Amino acid sequence: MAVCVAVIAKENYPLYIKTSNADNELKYSFTVHTSLDVVEEKISSVGKNANDLRELYLGLLYPTEDYKVYGYVTNTKVKFVLVVESSNTSLRDNEIRSV
Repeated sequence: MAVCVAVIAKENYPLYIKTSNADNELKYSFTVHTSLDVVEEKISSVGKNANDLRELYLGLLYPTEDYKVYGYVTNTKVKFVLVVESSNTSLRDNEIRSV
């Protein structure tokens, strides 16, 4: 299922990164840090209208050839990033949301 799970602080430094394969930990770390740009873009686009009900689940941040990266942000701006393999087609968006 997930190859990497990361918890990122409000200031964008990693609090926790857990990977399924320790040999690829640096690769997954780069993938997580790359996704932070997309997370910040989604947060700023939603936050322009103060009356909007902010959706905490950001959904698919970006797909790559090998992985799909999903994001979730809390009210305190702590970010959760989940990296799954692209070959895993059995996962749907509502299943990722429940994780």
